[in-house]
Amino acid sequence: MTDSNGGERESLAPVIPLFGPRADTTDAARSDSDDSQPWHATWIAERAASERSAARAAHPSTGTVPVVAPAGEDAPAAVAERVLLRKLRTRSLSIREARSVLIEHDLDEADREGIVERFLSLGYLDDAALAEQLIDKATSRKAQGRMAIAQGLSQRGIPREVIDEALDQLPDDEAERALEFARSKARGLEGLDRDTALRRLAGQLARRGYGSVALSVARRALDEASAPPRHGVRFEP
Repeated sequence: MTDSNGGERESLAPVIPLFGPRADTTDAARSDSDDSQPWHATWIAERAASERSAARAAHPSTGTVPVVAPAGEDAPAAVAERVLLRKLRTRSLSIREARSVLIEHDLDEADREGIVERFLSLGYLDDAALAEQLIDKATSRKAQGRMAIAQGLSQRGIPREVIDEALDQLPDDEAERALEFARSKARGLEGLDRDTALRRLAGQLARRGYGSVALSVARRALDEASAPPRHGVRFEP
């Protein structure tokens, strides 16, 4: 390369920016390649994807994520879907309960049923699974009998046929569970006369849903509680 006086000058290597194009780079220079991107495009895309993932919650049983409207949409259907999803994150809902949530929004019936059908297909609404979950809690934690369980499921809006099918899966141990509950309560009635203790214990069993066996189980538990302790025979060496 020659200078303005006709002499030769040393050729310099081109300067390559370390952090992408300068702020005053022209649009034409940035578009030399069709797939060129600003240097920060990757981390912006990654951050946006992370935020979208954090905003969605997978169903605890199925692992699926509902296809709900983007958070920026303010259409009534989009708002209703987000409200329903938030409620499902905290507790399972029956189909009837989900419809009750949606009916509070300005939607026509077709839109409401469309949302319900979509959540059904994703496994977010499942009356049979909900019934099994509630029955397990009622038997293991609350020591409830069939009558109380059926009433509780009905109050949650689960259809009668689903309730009956779920209860049919229970083992035939109603009397054993009732007796276990009665034994735990009989110890606290020792200071009462027999009739009062029997009446109270039978009432507790009935309220737990053991109406059909309440009286007989209460008698047995009180008999066991009042019986003298058995001492084994000891043989002297």
